[in-house]
Amino acid sequence: MLRFPLLLTLLLAACSTLPEAPAQLRPVQSELVPFAFNGRVATRHNGERTSAGVRWTHRGVEDEILLLAPFGQTAARIFSNEQGVLLEASGKEYFEQDAETLTERVLGWHLPLSGMRYWVLALPAAGTAADIERSDNGQIKVLRQDGWEINYTRYATEMPDSLPLRMHMSRDGMEMQLLIDEWEI
Repeated sequence: MLRFPLLLTLLLAACSTLPEAPAQLRPVQSELVPFAFNGRVATRHNGERTSAGVRWTHRGVEDEILLLAPFGQTAARIFSNEQGVLLEASGKEYFEQDAETLTERVLGWHLPLSGMRYWVLALPAAGTAADIERSDNGQIKVLRQDGWEINYTRYATEMPDSLPLRMHMSRDGMEMQLLIDEWEI
């Protein structure tokens, strides 16, 4: 009699679905596909260093970037769409037509959001020239575009269209390190 419940349990367990594996490869036409990732970001500008957790969600023309304090509280929120860019931090709201102008005004350095939505996928941004160095397996190793140099130091797999997990960006004394812990595509 004990065998029947055990057998039933084993059969039900065998029929259950496995959890989805984390995204590792860029989908075809990546710039058109929504994405989200969780990770960490560190910046250095004029000798000042900052770090935070980051949650970036991209859907069509909208981007939402949450900068998170050590215990997961939202320290700042950047929301971008066709109307402009909103930055919320410390109970205040700031608005401009583009992220570069907004972050330059509020933070003292500019966040290249229009390019980064491509660069985080290891793609050159549309509309401007890019200089690309590739590794032996075809992955982008260094991308230079719009005055920024982006070094990709780690990917999810060795495949040429793998998603990046670690990148270092620099321009005019501004440095940004992005570590991606989890992709959702």
